[in-house]
Amino acid sequence: MAQSLVASPRRERRGVVTVSESEKLKRQRLCIAVLLFVTVIINYLDRSNLSIVADSLSRELQLTPRSLGLALSAFGWTYALFQIPMSRLVDKILPRYLMAAVLGLWSIGTFLNGFVQHFAALILIRMSVGALEAPSYPINNRVATTWFPESERASVIGFYTSGQFVGLAFLTPALMWLQIRFGWRAVFHFTGAIGLVWSVVWWLIYRNPPQMQMVDDAELELIHKGGDLPKSVPLAHSLSEASFWRDLRAVLGRRQLWGIYIGQFGLNSTLWFFLTWFPSYLTQYRHVQFASAGMLASIPFIAAFFGVILGGIISDWLLRFGYTLSLSRKLPIVTGLILASCIGFATRFSDIHVIIACMAISFFGCGFASITWSLVSVLAPPGLIGLTSGVFNFVSNCSAIAVPIVVGLLIRGENFRRPLLFISSMALMAILAYIFLVGEIQEPSWET
Repeated sequence: MAQSLVASPRRERRGVVTVSESEKLKRQRLCIAVLLFVTVIINYLDRSNLSIVADSLSRELQLTPRSLGLALSAFGWTYALFQIPMSRLVDKILPRYLMAAVLGLWSIGTFLNGFVQHFAALILIRMSVGALEAPSYPINNRVATTWFPESERASVIGFYTSGQFVGLAFLTPALMWLQIRFGWRAVFHFTGAIGLVWSVVWWLIYRNPPQMQMVDDAELELIHKGGDLPKSVPLAHSLSEASFWRDLRAVLGRRQLWGIYIGQFGLNSTLWFFLTWFPSYLTQYRHVQFASAGMLASIPFIAAFFGVILGGIISDWLLRFGYTLSLSRKLPIVTGLILASCIGFATRFSDIHVIIACMAISFFGCGFASITWSLVSVLAPPGLIGLTSGVFNFVSNCSAIAVPIVVGLLIRGENFRRPLLFISSMALMAILAYIFLVGEIQEPSWET
């Protein structure tokens, strides 16, 4: 990020840049990245907290594996369905207000999950949380596109995306302890309360670059030259005059975009297995003691955290050293997907430590490939980054619906072989999408 630092407005006029002013600008960019990072941690805690309490909740509400699969997928029904309509809000409403609003509302829904007494109430509240979380990643992508040029974007996306793994890696044992100590309802109350507090923090701190005191015209010009502002609408609210359907045709009518849509569906299939069935897989189908399951479950998430950080760093490193944008982005993605497909090897072993190693390799690969959001910024039509992000997230998060249900249907007694092979096949499908549909990546000249 150091290359993007420029003088403050007052010093720029005199041609002087002091170390302290550069450091202040660096802190502004770092502050934005940290805001996104913490928001993603909360986002994924609220998605996955049901999987952490699944065993206790299932016993109290008397849920079968198929019913549990439906409950785990309920979030995904509305999360995917609302991607496109919510993405229009991302193009229209400033991130400061939209993120604070949806974060506060979905946190209230998470808190209310702690009071459910019936299966139907659980489904309805999870659906409401899914709908309210729908614009979260398109907002993240708009913020990253607004603040960081192409040469930095994969690293930044990798950094804040790592929040989805690091939060679960280090907080899953804590949440399991909370459940043992206070019951499963306390998990929802705790995660919901954190989100409510953070929604206020976001509103107080976040601003677009022109509203940040230490960001001057030179900084905005650097972002512009780096490829950011022409693809976002952070300054002038310059939404396309074309109709919604014409805009939608623009983001549905390109082979390369469909390649990243399908590829993300395959990648997210691995993610949603870990967010939904993985804790139950350890306790119910591998007979790991619940007190030990939290520590074992955290290992793949730690691996994924390092994967997502390394994927972004290596991708930007390749780009800065002169490799093409296509190679710099696709090499980490395809390599990560190959590693993600290794989850199928867990079916060949009975030793829990070897199984966890296979899971860790797979989730490391999932994290390593998670720079896929940087391609949305490259391929989105001008002024439609929100809608493109929404379609991308809609198709990819159909896996949030399919994976929990399909895994529940594929389980046979205590045999978990078929679900793991299914997840592995989804990663292989994603590899084919990037090879044959995405192809060479260049910034196209859009006419919409």
